[in-house]
Amino acid sequence: MLPRDWASKKLKLYEMKNTLKTIVVGFIAGLAGAFTVIHFYEPEPTGEITESILPLENKIQDTHNTNYPTSYSADPEIVDFSYAASKTIPSVVYINSISKGVSQYTVFDLMFGGSGGSQTQVSSGSGVIFSADGYIVTNNHVVESAERLEVVLNKKVYKAELIGTDPSTDLAVLKIDEKNLPAIAIGNSTELKVGEWVVAVGNPFSLSSTVTTGIVSAKGRRIGILEDKFPIESFIQTDAAINPGNSGGALVNKKGELIGINTAILSRTGSYTGYAFAIPVDIAKKVVSDLVKYGVVQKALYGGNVVEYDYQNAKKYNLDTDIKNFNGVLLESILKDGPANNANLKPGDVITKINETPINSKSEFEEVIGYRYPGDKINITYTRNKKTATTQLTLTNRNGGTDIIKREIIKSSALGAELEATEYGVKVFKIQENSVLKQIGITENFTIIAINRERVKDPKEVEKFFDNYRGRGYIYGINSIKQQREIPFTIR
Repeated sequence: MLPRDWASKKLKLYEMKNTLKTIVVGFIAGLAGAFTVIHFYEPEPTGEITESILPLENKIQDTHNTNYPTSYSADPEIVDFSYAASKTIPSVVYINSISKGVSQYTVFDLMFGGSGGSQTQVSSGSGVIFSADGYIVTNNHVVESAERLEVVLNKKVYKAELIGTDPSTDLAVLKIDEKNLPAIAIGNSTELKVGEWVVAVGNPFSLSSTVTTGIVSAKGRRIGILEDKFPIESFIQTDAAINPGNSGGALVNKKGELIGINTAILSRTGSYTGYAFAIPVDIAKKVVSDLVKYGVVQKALYGGNVVEYDYQNAKKYNLDTDIKNFNGVLLESILKDGPANNANLKPGDVITKINETPINSKSEFEEVIGYRYPGDKINITYTRNKKTATTQLTLTNRNGGTDIIKREIIKSSALGAELEATEYGVKVFKIQENSVLKQIGITENFTIIAINRERVKDPKEVEKFFDNYRGRGYIYGINSIKQQREIPFTIR
């Protein structure tokens, strides 16, 4: 009989052998499995990288919000503006505005009483071909000082005729004698959205056909740059780079459709610093149409003045300030016998709608009115004493009537020039070489304010004076670059 401890040792030895067998078998099986995977499933090398690298958004899971998109489309059209540029560049022209500057006096002029000379000044800007028969839209400030205008298109220089200007929108229309021009496609600025891509085309710093891009930063901006009696400021703000020389150029959408006329920048340096502004094309369409048809823009007046409706103005006019939203514009004042008064509106009324269009700023109000004509009837929704009402208002022209006002130009064969009554006096232009006006020193687009200390307001007064007067005299007025001039003359 074997001892008990010997039997126990034998049992342990047996168990160790079984464990070792299990480890060895498992190790061999693992090797076999690895060999099988490597041999049968690993792809053969092809010389290319076969691993697809997922976007970062796919690799990082947001455990807080599973509604975020997990992939994005890299559509190349989002950042490709070549189509819009190719459609627009042929329609944007280069404009030279030529005028005479301050008289330059020499020593001989001072010693012997000479009148001095004048230095020719040339400034440049941009314009947009609005119609195939030669009508071009630009900014008023590009052409307002010009005695002569040139349009450069396809390396050819055209003499341009100034059809009309509108200081209230800073727009002007020129005409060149050419047909089948590449007129720009007209878009819709009303449907333009903040954040939408836009392309600016113009001639900054005399660099022709320059293209810059950006987005619509805001709409309906009022920046207080127009000095007209009835300004319409409802600018499109963009961060597309616009610089001096871009004025009058095109702002287009990605389809190459005109949605604005580039006009201004806000800058302390005189060049682009991130803020640029364009006149909406919907306003430009009416201005161009009116200038071509009538020579002047038809202003529709409502007989009052509105200001922004906000906490400060509500408090100023003793209106309720304990409200959540200040929606509308505040009617600050009205004319005694004007349309607003006739429609029973009162100062302190808050206008919230024109027809069915909501109004929430002064620029929106001015833009909607700017599309209208004298004689148009509009429905105005307003609140007074916390009650809402609607009234109908008939818009008038600047003379208080409802008829169309046309530009009146007198062609004087006796003076060899054309004359037009303005707010300040009588403007003289298209002066012929043999004109008595040219001989005594009157320059193109000179406005005669007084002759021999007597104010003149009617072109017929100027004609009558030169028909009858003989002797010495002087003319006081303003030249094309807004310099006050006194011109002595002698008529024999």
